[in-house]
Parts: sequence; C-alpha cells; structure tokens
Amino acid sequence: GSPAGRAVGEGSPGGTGRRVFSPAGEFREFSRRQLRDMERLFRQYDAGKDGFIDLMELKLMMEKLGAPQTHLGLKNMIKEVDEDLDSKLSFREFLLIFRKAAAGELQEDSGLHALARLSEIDVSTEGVKGAKNFFEAKAQAINEASRFEEEIKAEQEEKKKQAEELKQRKAAFKELQSTFTQ
Repeated sequence: GSPAGRAVGEGSPGGTGRRVFSPAGEFREFSRRQLRDMERLFRQYDAGKDGFIDLMELKLMMEKLGAPQTHLGLKNMIKEVDEDLDSKLSFREFLLIFRKAAAGELQEDSGLHALARLSEIDVSTEGVKGAKNFFEAKAQAINEASRFEEEIKAEQEEKKKQAEELKQRKAAFKELQSTFTQ
C-alpha cells in the first residue's frame, strides 16, 4: 500500500483507445441539420443526462410519441441496434435507428419503425434508396460529401463574417473612446 505502488496503474484513466464518435463523419447520409435534430431528440429523452437512453427513458419516449410499447417490445427495440450489448442506447446506436429507417430496414410493425416515423425527423435522404445501381449510389455519395463540405464552408463564412463585424465594432468603439480621452 505505498503511494508509489498505487500510482503504477493510474496514469491512463479509461484509456481504452476508443475512437471518438463523430456523427457527421459516420452518418454521412444525413445533413448536419438532421443530425442536430436527432441529437436534440436524444437529449430530450435522456432524462438521466448520462449520454444513454435506457429502457425506462425509451418507455417514456414511446409513450410521449403516442406509441407505447410492452416491456418486451422495448427490450427488442434496444436489442435491434444495441451493438455493445449494454442494454441501453448510446447516441450512435440511436442514430442507427434513423439509418435503418431511411434504408427501409425496419419492420413496419416494429417499435423502432414507430419511433422513427413519429419523431418527426425527416430521414428521407436524397433518395439513396432510389439509386438504380451501385454507380448511381456512388455518384450520389460523392454529391452528399460535397454538399456536406459546402454546408461547413457556409458555416465558416458566417463565422468569419461575424468575427469581422465584431472587429469593426471594436475598432469603431476604440476610435470613439480615444476622442473622449484626449
């Protein structure tokens, strides 16, 4: 129990080497706006604010959406997208629901289908389902990527403009200030 012996195992708190999850990077089929809407919805129902939607929170969510589920139904909903098998939904697993909905992979009568449909988040990605063949889908994916870059550029331009306006206001204020201090 010497302090030196105790410090050996410390040093890397939680260093599991997991990649940081980037919704925009992984879920490229959704626009930044759709991802923000999904995140807002997720946070709204993450009552424990622990970054997960557990069984009880999902139960409440489905009741509020007007599609209450049985205990077994809720468990099955989680099981369908619970990749790490912790019996709760991380934000990433929550996004998988909408990915599956957009791809038409959810059963019509499933709880997840109801969740995706009733959440009022429009997941109709620009017709990836409608792509007649692989090359068309590939071309579409490239378009998605460039649209995404354009959205980022537009956001950056807006920030730049705001920064410039702020700088001009500060300069004008300094000028005004100097006329009083002379």
